[in-house]
Amino acid sequence: MTDLAETRPVGARGGEPPAPPVRSRAVRLLRLVAYVALPAELVLFVVLLGGVPIPRGVFAVSEVVLLALLLAEGLTYLRLRRRGLSRRAAVAELVPESVLRIMGHELRIMASLVRWVARRPVDVADADAVFPHARDQAALMYGFAFVCLMESAGMSYLLADWPVAHAIVLVLDVYTVLFVLGLQAAAVTRPHTLTGDVLRLRQAAHVDVSVPLDRIASVRHELLFTHDKKAEGELNLAVGSQTSVTVELTEPVDAPRFFGAPRPVRLIRCHADDARALYRALDGAVTRVRTAPSPSPGPPPRA
Repeated sequence: MTDLAETRPVGARGGEPPAPPVRSRAVRLLRLVAYVALPAELVLFVVLLGGVPIPRGVFAVSEVVLLALLLAEGLTYLRLRRRGLSRRAAVAELVPESVLRIMGHELRIMASLVRWVARRPVDVADADAVFPHARDQAALMYGFAFVCLMESAGMSYLLADWPVAHAIVLVLDVYTVLFVLGLQAAAVTRPHTLTGDVLRLRQAAHVDVSVPLDRIASVRHELLFTHDKKAEGELNLAVGSQTSVTVELTEPVDAPRFFGAPRPVRLIRCHADDARALYRALDGAVTRVRTAPSPSPGPPPRA
């Protein structure tokens, strides 16, 4: 069982985090097989739905390969767990991080629809102040969803004589409408929050940045409709193509990109439904942090 997950030794200094595990040849082979088998299985499924006859031998081989792959993935997952990896780490060994991030984003989008209906925003129970920011994009998102719905009705009529194509397109169209509504639901259920000494800025289900207040150099209320998307060190969380609050930092914070690549930023522009309320609350909180008395050093040591 030594060929499944080897690890590098921990650094000599106690403060160094352990190095990430080195993937074994068995895990790399499973990933390679998955890269080939899963797309091939998807193509085979689409061909079958299209009514194209598939030789029984080809169909049987593909199903055997898929079942063997699933069995091998399950056994490898269990062996990785026995070696001490957490559930998340074991899954990350078997599934590429980019795939996990895409799947996680899709699940958060769909879960946001449920939270939106139930009126249960994410992580606001302990917040000192909450600042919604989805209002100014609502008309655009609802209009886009309506257009998608009309397109679905039109395609359903045009493909009425081709039931297989009609079923496939209908599923894709319904998912598209749900996804568009889910983007709006994610923005509604993930407002900006101010909790203690941390400002948390979010956008839909893909941006979540925590900014310590002691790193904020200045805050200003300014309405901007144009932003340089390629500027280094800047994060623009535009809503309806506009931002209304600009936060400059004394040192950068990390705002990871969608696929996890680090992105240090020193300037953040965001928007809120009540931008002046966000500005006043944030300006007061930053002033409070700056003027807070230093902690007492305690009594001097005895000779």
